[in-house]
Amino acid sequence: MKVVTVHLPEVYIEAIDQLVKKKRYPNRAEAIRMAVRDFIMEEAVTSE
Repeated sequence: MKVVTVHLPEVYIEAIDQLVKKKRYPNRAEAIRMAVRDFIMEEAVTSE
C-alpha cells in the first residue's frame, strides 16, 4: 500500500471516529479505505 495524505473537515473525522468507536471499523484508515473503495465501485457502475 502507498501512503496518501488527505485533508478532511473536522466533522468528517468526528464521524469516522464515531464509526470506529462503535466498532464498525477497526481504525480510521480502514474506514477511509472502505469509503474510497465504495466510491470507486459506485462511480464505475454509474459511468458505464
